[in-house]
Amino acid sequence: MNDAAARKPGFFSRLANPTRFMGLSAAMLPWLWAIAAIVTLGGLVWAWNAPQDYQQGITVRIMYIHVPAAWLSMFAYAVMTVSALGVLIWRHPLADVSIRAAAPIGAAFTLICLITGSLWGRPMWGTWWVWDARLTSVFVLMLMYLGIMALQRAMDDPARAARPVAVLVLVGSVNIPIIKFSVDIWNTLHQPASVIRLDGPTIHASMLWPLLVTAIGFMVLFFAMHLTAMRNEIRRRRAAALRRAGARGPASAPATAVLEG
Repeated sequence: MNDAAARKPGFFSRLANPTRFMGLSAAMLPWLWAIAAIVTLGGLVWAWNAPQDYQQGITVRIMYIHVPAAWLSMFAYAVMTVSALGVLIWRHPLADVSIRAAAPIGAAFTLICLITGSLWGRPMWGTWWVWDARLTSVFVLMLMYLGIMALQRAMDDPARAARPVAVLVLVGSVNIPIIKFSVDIWNTLHQPASVIRLDGPTIHASMLWPLLVTAIGFMVLFFAMHLTAMRNEIRRRRAAALRRAGARGPASAPATAVLEG
């Protein structure tokens, strides 16, 4: 291997350039939005025509929104955790942008999870809410999202906020395995896992497949929303840098170098 090949940056290194990221994401987004719309709507229509549960009746259809939202609430935080490592270890210039973009989306999915869970719990458990281990840990996840967003907005300079936000994200990441295994560790009112199991799903295929298709649609929707939010955050930072540069004069122009790529 020659020296030029050895110095060739990898895929993620090339994405560290915001201009390259903006170009690649612009090409990907129309496809992601289209796939998300088709797959999600197709999955929901399939779910609506899926058979009712012999115990839950039509209430089981809340599952097709609740379960994908629950998965995405944790997945969004996992994305933020990897991005936090990118801030603290690899100092990737877009890692903090990724955290800022993912936090509101993760909070929205968590809120949907909590609301649909309450709607399902009222007829099944006879109550809107219990301080069950699974419910409580998801509620803590919601508080973590709100706390991260509050810390981000407490500092005007995103560069100053990046490291403390990343540390807070990593601290909160211990809650993700607690959410996942809470129904196995504690005797909870919430039902145990029925899809992601070592011995295979316990849901009938007529319900499992529309659930998986809807979940895939939600996943693609998350990526489309995340990339769109990252692009908006990059534009916002570029505009802020240009305003600061204009206020300080031409000598401050290099301050925008990272954002301009």
